[in-house]
Amino acid sequence: MKKEIIVRFGILFVLCVFVAPSVRGGVPTEKIKETTDKILAVITRPELKGPAKTVERRKLVRQYIDERFDWEEMSRRSLGRHWIKRTEQEKTTFVALFGKLLERTYLDKVEGYSGEKVDYMDETQDGDYGNVKVKILTMREQEVLVEYRLKKKNSDWLVYDISIEGVSLINNYRVQFNSIIMRSSYNDLVKRLEEKVSQE
Repeated sequence: MKKEIIVRFGILFVLCVFVAPSVRGGVPTEKIKETTDKILAVITRPELKGPAKTVERRKLVRQYIDERFDWEEMSRRSLGRHWIKRTEQEKTTFVALFGKLLERTYLDKVEGYSGEKVDYMDETQDGDYGNVKVKILTMREQEVLVEYRLKKKNSDWLVYDISIEGVSLINNYRVQFNSIIMRSSYNDLVKRLEEKVSQE
């Protein structure tokens, strides 16, 4: 995956998740708004501000992200055809690792939020699947189209992918992961991810 793609997703992922929007739509949209409100409540609490509270603050933010994101579904889709070949233990390990990867890639950008505006444009549902389309207006007055993709699971709606300007986060990871596995091995992919998430 190209570095600029990673940076683009890193910044816009934060905008998608951490901006307080004006909401229109049904249950999937309401669920995203619910999670957004919880996260904003954390990062705006005076007693949780500052470097000394970083660990506590991010722990709470990650807790609320966990409530809305289906890490197992995201992991399965990011591995594609290689998922079915994994043992149950390998799947469990990868899900945890993938969650940490996204956390390290994006969570440190939460403090960079500077008041970008979001408008929820449309919501569609097809059985247990839903799409929520939003438009972000950046501080430079550029419009960015974002689409949440959700799946109903145990009577809740969970995010399994985010598409930004037509580019899927999960598809990007799938291409990258498949390339590593085909050139080397699944174990090499896991080793690389472990090294990445352990970096200070």
